[in-house]
Amino acid sequence: MKLKDLLTDIETLGIFANLDAELTDICYDSRKVTKGGAFVAIKGFESDGHKYIEQAVNAGVELVVCEQAPDIKVPYVLVENSRLTLALMSKNFFGNPAGEMKLIGLTGTNGKTTSTMLIKHMLEECTGEKTALIGTNQNMIGEKVLETERTTPESYELQKLLRQMADESCKFVVMEVSSHSLALDRVAGLHFEAAVFTNLTQDHLDFHETMEEYAGAKALLFERCEKAAINIDDEWGGYMCERARCPVLTYSEEKLEADLVAKDIRLSPSDVKFLALAEGSLERVALDIPGRFSVYNAMSVISAGLLLEIPLLEICASLKTAKGVKGRVEVVPTPEDFTILIDYAHTPDALENVIKSMKEVSEGRVVALFGCGGDRDKTKRPAMGSIAVSEADFAIITSDNPRTEDPMAIIDDILSGVKGPKSRYKVIPDRTAAIAFAIDNHQSGDIIILAGKGHETYQIIGKEKHHMDEREIVAEHLAKK
Repeated sequence: MKLKDLLTDIETLGIFANLDAELTDICYDSRKVTKGGAFVAIKGFESDGHKYIEQAVNAGVELVVCEQAPDIKVPYVLVENSRLTLALMSKNFFGNPAGEMKLIGLTGTNGKTTSTMLIKHMLEECTGEKTALIGTNQNMIGEKVLETERTTPESYELQKLLRQMADESCKFVVMEVSSHSLALDRVAGLHFEAAVFTNLTQDHLDFHETMEEYAGAKALLFERCEKAAINIDDEWGGYMCERARCPVLTYSEEKLEADLVAKDIRLSPSDVKFLALAEGSLERVALDIPGRFSVYNAMSVISAGLLLEIPLLEICASLKTAKGVKGRVEVVPTPEDFTILIDYAHTPDALENVIKSMKEVSEGRVVALFGCGGDRDKTKRPAMGSIAVSEADFAIITSDNPRTEDPMAIIDDILSGVKGPKSRYKVIPDRTAAIAFAIDNHQSGDIIILAGKGHETYQIIGKEKHHMDEREIVAEHLAKK
């Protein structure tokens, strides 16, 4: 592609290159340079791409895009923001694939993965159109599963993925839109047909530093969409409504003035049921995923459907055939009279929600097994310790991706928030041993929540991933018994 076409609709500070030069690719990692391509030098958190310009040139790049003039002789384009430029150049390079499909974005702290999977199911059931998904667990093109390493890919990989989705005849793309992707311009240049806000609770403060900054990043999504749906039961819902630059549909299980209201909510150990009131219609909803939070997940799906002008009756009917998502209130089979759930809850609010939801339906105790990730937001550790010990009948404090931190140092941070007696919790740093203890000491009717890992099948120790699948650990321990 010619440089002048790559730079379409991009503001530059100076072009010191031939606009008719043909470029074969775009790269932002000097270790993955393509000969004849363009290298975009990004100032990252751990390293500055400008330091690797010479390495990229020696590897064969024909052009450098940068925020400061290179020290060596090479054609270059000077820009104010390399990250933003990478996103817009990638969009141009792949021919604006998002323009060929309808994008539905969903943002919030909790519930994104389940809700996006349910929205995908709803769209396929109600429209019959092939639908793609970009999310934490996996990316999907129809039924084809593609592995993923982060919630929202870097802009180049994202545009490449969207190109593949458009080429494979997808009509809709349902996307988890993370605060990182909004703050770091990974989704720059994308416009969403509909966007949904689920909730905002403490997370990622190692990156955003304050809740206000975190909320501000999330709110960027509602400046880039045609229509928005916002949960006004959440304390940040009003802020999102104020920031939205489009028509807003509100949803709630408490406020009758909302556009979509959940009424007559009924919870059981296996599902949730309620009546959805919207647009003057009242329809029954049944979703085979237990927990009060499933009501909000269902409402996020219904609101997305309504924004896309799908009839309420059809949306609600599609939820009856929807299945659960791996690692989200996932029931692990046991041959005995207790229940084991695997859930991704790794924030204070998510942990509190899953514990309280299971207490509403448990016939015995609710046991919460959890840890906190290393090299991540330390401020949530004491909060999670306080919640687990005060809300669960018994808590087991263990490890969850300690990374480069000492597991016991993380646990000490968690314990600093614990106020309950020692009879209400136990510390077992080895997660496999902790799971075995929970199983060996269960009581009839207990619900044991293995919180934090969810869909993950690994434990990160140092900077290496070690295989750890809690489903396998449970099955192996039960087999031994």
